[in-house]
Amino acid sequence: MFPSNSSETGRDPWAEDPSVPGGSAPRTGPAVETDERPSRGPRRLRRGGSARRADDEADADDEEEEPPVEVRRQLSLAIGGFAALLGLGLVVAAQTSIPGHRLPFTLVVLAVQALFVLVWTMVTRPPALAVVLGVGAVTAVAADVVAVRSAEARLAPLLYLAVGGVLAAVLGQLVRRVDRVRVTDSLRTTATTVLGVVALATLIMLSRIPAGTQTIAVCLTAAGVALTVARVTDAVAAWPRLAPQVPRGAAGVVGGAMVGTLISALLGGYLVTPFTPTRAAIIGLVAAVVAVLADLAVSYAEAGRLMAGEVPSVWAVRHVQGPLGGFAMAAPAAYLMCRLVL
Repeated sequence: MFPSNSSETGRDPWAEDPSVPGGSAPRTGPAVETDERPSRGPRRLRRGGSARRADDEADADDEEEEPPVEVRRQLSLAIGGFAALLGLGLVVAAQTSIPGHRLPFTLVVLAVQALFVLVWTMVTRPPALAVVLGVGAVTAVAADVVAVRSAEARLAPLLYLAVGGVLAAVLGQLVRRVDRVRVTDSLRTTATTVLGVVALATLIMLSRIPAGTQTIAVCLTAAGVALTVARVTDAVAAWPRLAPQVPRGAAGVVGGAMVGTLISALLGGYLVTPFTPTRAAIIGLVAAVVAVLADLAVSYAEAGRLMAGEVPSVWAVRHVQGPLGGFAMAAPAAYLMCRLVL
């Protein structure tokens, strides 16, 4: 007897029913909703939607942009003329400095120091203005006396005097409670006022070195030419603008430093040993770059005060601050280059 073969024999009970198309068994449980939705294609932008909003934001950005500050040509020419006269006066006065007869040059430097203190305090308006003004004047006189009377022509005594002057000015500002609140904010301006007058006194110290008078002529000529050319170039074409709020151009800054270096190299060819055109060019380059950068920093500081809403000081005082700062920074640079290069 043969065993009967059924149609269900050897069939996997879990296999899918071939009668169902696609090979999937019919669902017997409740229907389960899913988050999947059939795609309906890209949505169209509503009228006046995000596209119009982007246009409105672009218009708002255009309205917020402020036009650059106008460059006043006559003012730039006047500042350049003042820088040329100041440099010429210092160079000519330095030629009168000889051993045992330095009083004329010292008086000229003292006058420039007094102008520096007056201008810087009136523009920056530090707390306890009278104290800072008095300390700056006393420091200037003391620095000139030390520069003339010291046994050796070194910067160390002037550095000690500068530190003492800054400490005296800060302590004077701490006396009153009203001024005490602003001491931290005005520390930089107070230190700049005192250090500036001491920096100018290095010219007297430099005149005591054998090649110092010639170094003063080269460096201050380069600085004066650089400042003058930079301002005149700004009057002609202040381009490219370094900042919209600052009426200065990069062409004037770079061109002034280059012309100042060229003039110092030409001047070095007519001076005696140890000067050469190459050494004079190196010394003049440093002095010219330091001077124009100091002048540019003053312009940025002035723009910052105007943007902060501070009431500007006297017109003439504000605009002679740049050349004064340039020559004050060029003086110690000339001393250092004389020691290093010559």
